[in-house]
Amino acid sequence: MILRRLARPMLAAVFISGGINALRAPEAHAEAAKPLLAKAGDKLPDNADPVTLVRVDGAVKVAAGLALAFGKVPRLAALLLSASVVPTTVAAHPFWEEKDPAERKQQLTHFLKNVGLLGGLLLAAVDTHGKPSVAWRAKRATHDLGDWISDTSDSVGSAVASAPRKAKKAVSGVLPG
Repeated sequence: MILRRLARPMLAAVFISGGINALRAPEAHAEAAKPLLAKAGDKLPDNADPVTLVRVDGAVKVAAGLALAFGKVPRLAALLLSASVVPTTVAAHPFWEEKDPAERKQQLTHFLKNVGLLGGLLLAAVDTHGKPSVAWRAKRATHDLGDWISDTSDSVGSAVASAPRKAKKAVSGVLPG
């Protein structure tokens, strides 16, 4: 569909650009990430280097952004970008920590913009191109299997019930009466 071919690259562009910026200047991004990494402390390996984490995040954004833009595994790409945008948003736009009202408002605007991008990514992650979802197909397959088992058991039941009559008839035609 044309809408998907236009919308995916538009959604992906900001992530590709941000990923390239993170790869070009990881130190600046790592500085912004340090408070979040400090809070996550015990959940990260002891040797987790902020610059390396920023580079990995940047590479994920570029790769997943390109995949989304070109429609290659778009649902997986959208999920990866979703996982990437959450810590980026929390680390880069902590509006709740700002004392200056003008700066707080600007950070809130950026925070909400990223929340909107996350919403678009979640929609892209569940977009099935008009085809039935995996959950629907699984439910349908279960229903069809139940119908098949019911039909088969009815056929077997009928065959078993009529077997004695057929056997008696067959025997009576062969044996003298």
